[in-house]
Amino acid sequence: ACNLNDTCKKYRSAYISPCTTRVSTAEVCNKRKCHKALRQFFDKVPPKHSYGMLFCSCPLRDQTACSERRRQTIVPVCSYEEKQKPNCLELQVTCKNNYICRSRLADFFANCQPEPRSLTGCLKENYADCLLAYSGLIGTVMTPNYLRSPKISVSPYCNCSNSGNNKDECDKFTEFFTENTCLRNAIQAFGNGTDVGVWQPMSPVQTTTSTTTPYQRNRERNPNTIDNHINTDPGIYHFCGSLQASASCCVLLSVITAGAIRNNAVSGSSHNFLPLFTRECFKHG
Repeated sequence: ACNLNDTCKKYRSAYISPCTTRVSTAEVCNKRKCHKALRQFFDKVPPKHSYGMLFCSCPLRDQTACSERRRQTIVPVCSYEEKQKPNCLELQVTCKNNYICRSRLADFFANCQPEPRSLTGCLKENYADCLLAYSGLIGTVMTPNYLRSPKISVSPYCNCSNSGNNKDECDKFTEFFTENTCLRNAIQAFGNGTDVGVWQPMSPVQTTTSTTTPYQRNRERNPNTIDNHINTDPGIYHFCGSLQASASCCVLLSVITAGAIRNNAVSGSSHNFLPLFTRECFKHG
């Protein structure tokens, strides 16, 4: 899907380069430049293309390799991982001290609020707003990514160790990511092309005060952004599930992997997946 859109190809290349270029023996990349390029990608590229990479569905026969391809979309070795995991509450403080991150985290809390009484699992009954808010976090210090888990689960790169008396507060914060049924349902609905009606504006479960952040206003002014009327062409969905789309996933993966290997940026558990990726690319290519 991205390879068929010039804007998507342009901005994807623009983040692949800084996110895979080693800057020193100690630093695998320039994280600041990588984050900036990722923010531009999700701000500038039409959602039907950027979301096709980030929220693609994975068929049962290809769960492991497909899920890892999806996880590698944001080049986590640079944009996500750190040498040590910080405490999540400390990371939240860091985020709140940055205007962009603070605004986008507020959007995420407001638009991905779970509601168990809702059929969709979302308080606002709007998957589009939730996915927009989630993708807005990518490229900030609160960048989330998929966990290696049988179910769809995401998290910032942090944990709740050394939380002291604030352990419960920290657990609640992390569970808003890892156990968020609203976000999980939104991702599944986009990937499967189901529950199309939820993309239309609907009344929230209960009346809440609406807050429009500068980030939301900017996305509203940008004609390339999502506006609750997502193109429901079936060709957009199952991006990682179809054979043709798997080849596209592999194209992106090969670029990321080649850059990482060139700069010795692939290490640890990430390296173990490379042979599997290679087999999948040849199988589907």
